[in-house]
Amino acid sequence: MAHATDIRIAQGGFGEWVRQSVELARHQLARRKLYKTTVRELRALSGRELADLGINRSMIRRLALEAAYGEPK
Repeated sequence: MAHATDIRIAQGGFGEWVRQSVELARHQLARRKLYKTTVRELRALSGRELADLGINRSMIRRLALEAAYGEPK
């Protein structure tokens, strides 16, 4: 038999829940956009330009993730 173990109720009712959900979705989309932009811009650099920055091509995804989502935990 299934049962709920964690029930959360928004303090402001349904309208507040919708507002928070939309705000969270916008925030996540903005982070994703930053990640994609960072990857695209770093991949566009030449090997020499990356070397001048001390970046190896294998580091691009990790650096973009850190830029968009912060330091790994």
